[in-house]
Amino acid sequence: MLQTTLILLGAGRSSRFQTQVKKQWLYSDDIPLWLHVAETFEKNHPFAKIVIVSSAEEIAYMQHFASYTYVEGGESRQDSLKNALEVVQTPYVLVSDIARCCVPNRLIQRLFDAKEKGACIVPVLPMTDTLYMDNLPIDRSAVRAIQTPQLSVTKLLKKALDTSEAFTDDSSAIASLGEKVHFVEGEVTAHKLTTLEDIAKLPCLKAPRTTSLMGYGIDIHPFEEGKEMKLCGVSIDVPYGFKAHSDGDVAIHALIDALLGAMGMGDIGELYPDTDVRFKGCDSTQLLADTLRRVHAYGFSLENVDLTILAQTPRLLPYKTKMRQKLATLLHLRPNRVNIKATTAEKLGFVGRKEGVTVHAVAQLTYFNWKTL
Repeated sequence: MLQTTLILLGAGRSSRFQTQVKKQWLYSDDIPLWLHVAETFEKNHPFAKIVIVSSAEEIAYMQHFASYTYVEGGESRQDSLKNALEVVQTPYVLVSDIARCCVPNRLIQRLFDAKEKGACIVPVLPMTDTLYMDNLPIDRSAVRAIQTPQLSVTKLLKKALDTSEAFTDDSSAIASLGEKVHFVEGEVTAHKLTTLEDIAKLPCLKAPRTTSLMGYGIDIHPFEEGKEMKLCGVSIDVPYGFKAHSDGDVAIHALIDALLGAMGMGDIGELYPDTDVRFKGCDSTQLLADTLRRVHAYGFSLENVDLTILAQTPRLLPYKTKMRQKLATLLHLRPNRVNIKATTAEKLGFVGRKEGVTVHAVAQLTYFNWKTL
């Protein structure tokens, strides 16, 4: 099988899944679905290379999990596959969908055992229900449901896809060349995760682990005269703000770092660099909203946050309740899950000299529990 490259396709938007979580980021125990699929294939079969196809944003995060080959997907499944095939040099390629997450080892073995019998080896299921087309019954014995993974001769699959014609899978592309497509017995358990209802048909997935993931963030900004001050998204009535590329909301910046830390996604400078003109003068609540989108999309639930603001000036006691309420709204949490503490620096250091503000933040995440859906 070292003559074979495995391609796992997962660049779709999960639009039919109808949750904030992308289906490839549902957690089974403590690993996301896409990694569960890749590791299951890898454990049972020694591939020359494993290629994961996803969006550019997701790839940046996926690379923190495992050292596979990552390829950015295209607008369609076919475009994504063509992109992946550019990095394939092996004579055979096995293509599957990440959403096809419970593929048993015996099915993969059947594909490899039959690799000499056609240009594309495909698992199929017989149809058991009565079928109609255009209000007329048809012979169900002549109809088959096609599954993935599919094993193809690489050069023929590349040739078949070098066209503007659209194909729904690898076998139909290979068949368009007049090449032989060979069927092997499929598996009911190799069901594809498309909608929420499909989860019940996937026995290989474990409930997400109940682990709490903690993240810590800290940010510091000096004062700048003549600029509006924002803390936790709240305007503070003083004649100075923070020197920064964005609006300088030091509290939200620390909180973003805490959220990213809990996810293992790096830091605010990697996602929203101060060298990027898109973030010049940016409202930090927008950055927080985008970070929270990532928290939810990548399989996490936010439980609570705790911030400590070190400021000799301004006096923040009159604003603490408003800041708590503002963050609770932004984070979709009850106010009791958002804690804001403020203290002075006892006139020590740059904070004590009234030159700026420091904020420390802690955030707690858990894995999204899809078992409750």
